[in-house]
Amino acid sequence: MKKIETIIKPFKLDDLKEALHELNVQGMTVSEVKGFGRQKGHTEIYRGAEYMVDFIPKIKVEIIIEATRVEEIVEAIITSVRTGKIGDGKIFVLPVEQVVRIRTGETDKKAI
Repeated sequence: MKKIETIIKPFKLDDLKEALHELNVQGMTVSEVKGFGRQKGHTEIYRGAEYMVDFIPKIKVEIIIEATRVEEIVEAIITSVRTGKIGDGKIFVLPVEQVVRIRTGETDKKAI
């Protein structure tokens, strides 16, 4: 099993959700996060005063899937969220040793 974490622009969440739904991804965890990469923030003006916004709002989506599905899921993420502009985000693929569904005690593939 693998965990796919992706950091995306907030307005792309619905596109990602639709793409994953089409691939029968059963569930996901979505978090509002802030951060920066190469963008290094930006400046904004509020009531005439200019200030630096160091951390940019992003969305973090976490998915646990079977290892055999990683490539198709990663490709769907890229296709659905890419704008071609800086700040499109990142995808991280991590190993998952065990999954347990608390309610039933089911483990691994059955628990996904």
